[in-house]
Amino acid sequence: MNLIIIGYLTLAIGGCAQLADLSKNVDLSETSEKIKPLSQEEIVLGLKEALKVSLDKSVKKISIADGFWKNDLIKLPFPEEAIEVKKRLSSLGMGKEVLNFEKNLNRAAEKASGKSMEIFLSAITQLTFDDVMKIYKGDKDAATNFLKDKTSEKLYAEFKPVAKKVIDEVDVTKYWKPVISNYNKIPFVENYNPDLDDYVTKKTIQGLFSMISLEEAKIRKDPKARITDLLERVFGQL
Repeated sequence: MNLIIIGYLTLAIGGCAQLADLSKNVDLSETSEKIKPLSQEEIVLGLKEALKVSLDKSVKKISIADGFWKNDLIKLPFPEEAIEVKKRLSSLGMGKEVLNFEKNLNRAAEKASGKSMEIFLSAITQLTFDDVMKIYKGDKDAATNFLKDKTSEKLYAEFKPVAKKVIDEVDVTKYWKPVISNYNKIPFVENYNPDLDDYVTKKTIQGLFSMISLEEAKIRKDPKARITDLLERVFGQL
């Protein structure tokens, strides 16, 4: 009887040892897979995908109605150089006109921003491997800054005529002309007449890059923002 018991124990111990060895092999295999070095191709594709995801989300968020107007981060305020105009007119009971003017500036920005994707995608196709590595290993807004350097002039050239057209379409001047003309009639004040096309264009670009920067930071830090396996693999190893 004792010999039988000893035999069972021997078999049981041997089986456990085999299972332990098997378990170790599986764990080692999984760990090896997780730390597998990234290839240059994966880094390039992952970075470009991250840029496209960031751009797509950003443009979609701000190019819809209220995309600028109800976003305190990028909302276009009354032109800074004419802030005294706003104060004076508001004190004269023209608060509604001032509000309508501000709202329609933001409507122009929302429509103009929708024209940016083609310019951004063109910049992405021109990325070199050196560019990719600098961005990949760079700060949380390295990709945003790269795009800003490469596209700002083109965006301005593209946005300004659109801003002008949209300003006319949404009739911003309907609110601006009475606002500014009433202000300029006030005795002893300095006359103002800011270039609204330039103002909307610059503020639209500024707001656009602010949103892109936020989306880039999310992908770098938040696994939930990495919506594809490639993004998780590439940015999960940073």
